[in-house]
Amino acid sequence: MKHSVDVLTNDRPVMALQDEYPAGFIDPMHSHDHIQILYASAGVMSVRTPETSFVIPPQRAVWLPAGTRHEVACRGPVSLRTLYLPCEDREHEKECRVFEVSNLVKSLILEVVDFPALYDINGREGRIITLLLDEIGRMPNAPYQVSMPSNPRLLRVCNAIIADPSDPRDIDEWAALAAMGRRTFTRSFKQETGMGLAVWRQQVRLMEALSLLAAGASITQVTYDVGYDSPSGFAAMFRRAFGVPPSQYLKH
Repeated sequence: MKHSVDVLTNDRPVMALQDEYPAGFIDPMHSHDHIQILYASAGVMSVRTPETSFVIPPQRAVWLPAGTRHEVACRGPVSLRTLYLPCEDREHEKECRVFEVSNLVKSLILEVVDFPALYDINGREGRIITLLLDEIGRMPNAPYQVSMPSNPRLLRVCNAIIADPSDPRDIDEWAALAAMGRRTFTRSFKQETGMGLAVWRQQVRLMEALSLLAAGASITQVTYDVGYDSPSGFAAMFRRAFGVPPSQYLKH
């Protein structure tokens, strides 16, 4: 395994690390001087920044611009593959994004993590790196994220919902948790997140559902874990969001 010093002192266009993390592992808020791409070849991780929360199953990766503070949490065991890119040539790419990972991109990432620290830029390794960067640039974004508010009272509510998406409290109870009146809470929440509480919570439930399904949970288990009363109600919500029922999504 390569060490972080290689990443910080190496002049290669991409450096890659691989790590194995146990269930429940949390890497608290930190940042890097390089662009970072996080990809779990197995397992599901949650990635949070001060502005956004993501769920990353093995079909997706997250792009973190240099200097982005982030936290990584592992629901179960996670096989993490991390790519570091210099930021000088990518000043225009300053937004976090989740992107789809094709079978080709996955294979290239798994190949690159085994490269020696001082791989040959002009040889086979360099050509693979070039192809990997080209393919990552072609990958479409995946719309599985929620915006996080900056107001600490609203953040208290959002963190509680993310911790337990099945929490049944209604808007008046959430407003009370935020120590706000209902109207102030509703207005402030939409201003800071771009959507109402009900839609925001549904997005969180969708992310949690994808995480649980990718980890092998049954549709029935996922239904109740994300706060729905029946598998049919959950399936209808899932179909509206993704165009297919959960069973077909898993096969895809």
